[in-house]
Amino acid sequence: MGLERKFITKLHNSTKRDYLARMNDSKVKCMNIAKKYGKDYWDGNRRYGYGGYKYIPGRWRDVAKKIIKTYKLKANSKILDVGCGKGYLLREIKILEPKIKLYGFDTSNYALKFIEKKNKKNFFIHKAQDKFPFKKNYFDLAISLATLHNLEIFDLHSSLSEIQRVAKKKYIMVESYRNNKELFNLQCWALTCETFFSRNEWKWFYKHSGYQGDYEFIYFV
Repeated sequence: MGLERKFITKLHNSTKRDYLARMNDSKVKCMNIAKKYGKDYWDGNRRYGYGGYKYIPGRWRDVAKKIIKTYKLKANSKILDVGCGKGYLLREIKILEPKIKLYGFDTSNYALKFIEKKNKKNFFIHKAQDKFPFKKNYFDLAISLATLHNLEIFDLHSSLSEIQRVAKKKYIMVESYRNNKELFNLQCWALTCETFFSRNEWKWFYKHSGYQGDYEFIYFV
């Protein structure tokens, strides 16, 4: 297996969250709306998801720099984002390395509308658990941010196998916990999560699924 990274932890920790308020706010109703991954989830009220997920120039710049440097991305490198959402991280990567080739897919029609027109031809609707329409090692790097924990365990195994198959290098970030407080906070906050694994459970699952890439965990402290 690969290395544990800290690309996104700082950015994640910069957001303040009221865990109890979300848990007490018609949580099941909000979960049902969030899992449609439509406008309410991305740009509706905060109770349904992001509460307005807008492109802020430079917000993802440091993460993009770390990924480019760590995985030695250059002109004509091909990168796949599994569960790309609105593609803001890929947009920052493209700014830093203009000739890089971007690919991505998501289940959200709404999110994909925000992919820049000049990059849009390689973005499409697809489920992370379904077979990817690419040959073995087609990509120099495959990434997946805050997506795979939204899959049930049997689908998670399928997705990890496909990520491992299509890319030479891999990096995955998921939600997790290290203690009961973080587990409680995660359960309060999560709207779309299906797989609540501890850090060690994730590492075990990666190993037994044959995933050999890098990984990162974000915690709700």
